[in-house]
Amino acid sequence: MTATHGLAGRRAWAGLAVLLLPTVVLTMDMGVLFFAVPFISTDLRPSGTQQLWIMDMYSFLLAALLIPMGALGDRIGRRRLLTAGTAAFAAVSLLAAHADGAGQLIAARAALGIAGATVMPSTLALIRGMFHDPRQRQTALGIWGGALTGGATLGPVVGGLLLDRFWWGSVFLVAVPVMLLVAAVAPVLLPEQRTPAAGRFDLPGAGLSIAAMLPLVYGIKTLSVDGWRPLPAVSVAAGLLFGAALVVRLRRAAHPLLDPRLFRVRAFRGAITVNTVAMFAMMGFTLFTSQYLQLVKGMSPLTAALWALLPSVGVGAAVGTVGALAGKVRPAPLMAGGFLLAAAGFGLMTQAGVDSPLWVVLTAAGVIAAGSVGTMTLTAEMVLTAAPAEQTGAASATSETATELGSSLGIAILGAAGAAVYGARLDGRLPAGLPAGAARAAHDTLGGAVTVAGRLGGDAGAQLLAVTRSAFADGMHLAAVVGVVLMAGTALAAARMTGHLPAGAATEAPAGDTGAGDTDAGGAAALRPAGHPAV
Repeated sequence: MTATHGLAGRRAWAGLAVLLLPTVVLTMDMGVLFFAVPFISTDLRPSGTQQLWIMDMYSFLLAALLIPMGALGDRIGRRRLLTAGTAAFAAVSLLAAHADGAGQLIAARAALGIAGATVMPSTLALIRGMFHDPRQRQTALGIWGGALTGGATLGPVVGGLLLDRFWWGSVFLVAVPVMLLVAAVAPVLLPEQRTPAAGRFDLPGAGLSIAAMLPLVYGIKTLSVDGWRPLPAVSVAAGLLFGAALVVRLRRAAHPLLDPRLFRVRAFRGAITVNTVAMFAMMGFTLFTSQYLQLVKGMSPLTAALWALLPSVGVGAAVGTVGALAGKVRPAPLMAGGFLLAAAGFGLMTQAGVDSPLWVVLTAAGVIAAGSVGTMTLTAEMVLTAAPAEQTGAASATSETATELGSSLGIAILGAAGAAVYGARLDGRLPAGLPAGAARAAHDTLGGAVTVAGRLGGDAGAQLLAVTRSAFADGMHLAAVVGVVLMAGTALAAARMTGHLPAGAATEAPAGDTGAGDTDAGGAAALRPAGHPAV
């Protein structure tokens, strides 16, 4: 497509509405599952590691495949890839809803991650091609960002409403009609966008991307949960080696998945870092919050979901405040301030115990989310402007990879840290006389402990609940301490990487102010090969 700078018409705005639907569904997919975890634990009886895989597999494969799929969409057509992906997501959601074992559910979650990876890069890249006027594009990106936040907010509520009336598989079925609708109307309302001059798809690079991501994440998570083991240690080393090979491939391939020069743009690096750490904080701790409300405070899924809406008030206030200040205040203090706010939220979370008032946890969760999401409102335009239009799919995918990887690592690392403390605190403290299977279930997860306590009843059940809930709170405290340190450190890093950007120009750095070895951050044109047209 040839670029045009005219104002977008009604069809473009209708097309944006179509793009918002899969965006909401994909971001809702993680949150909608949080409140289903206790039901899945009871029905499928996964081990602690399997439970983490059920939560993580979707996002890990999504993160591993986003860049390859973004590059593929640039070549075969972004609308075509989105249409195929939404249809596949609907089909696999049916399989996930009817899984009858932990292994089957993990496999279905993996397939959902693959399907989701075909959809996410196209949504943001198509917006770049549909809205050429800067103000309209900023408005469209703001609406798109609101859909991301809205999906994450609606996920727990929809999950709670469904689980209050139906079985846990219903949380997957909600995606089916929405994705089928998108697959049907996308060819009518969305323009096709591709880059004919992009060259052949880099299949070896795609393989290296997957080979780097999966063993690295598996190794980190397994070591965190089970302690030192040779196999996960080797897995981490293998992932790092494949990652190094991927970097070499990006530098040497004639048509790489992603132009590595993008990472020389400080604004692009800053956006990627912010997305990763912000989602690490927010999604990693949402897992604790949802389980705390249900399993520690004893709420039903619906009641817990409704209480979990309160932190979204802080998110809305943060997004509005950052949007109002973005044209007047430089991005660096806004981003640093957001991370310091999140650090304060994690600090408050260290004070939450089994008997703490509910406002302590909800306030802490709201402050964490407000600080994290507030920083992310500044990054979408930074990413799109840094990349040439013909690489929009791959650049958008890189940003979304950072988001998904941060989300997955937050759940894996903070969840694993909490699980490790939980298991260690229970050693030798479980009530005497528990059957081996019941003791193992209680030791693996708090959800398993609540189920066992319900079967025991009486003093034994009450004692088991007291011990396991206290252990869970100890694990949550350790995760919160990790969050404080990480948020404070990232505040400094974000200020450094975006300190050159002036107020009102978060997407562009002044020429000559990019730092040693950096490309001009207003650098889409600088990165485009001579004679290469914009799409």
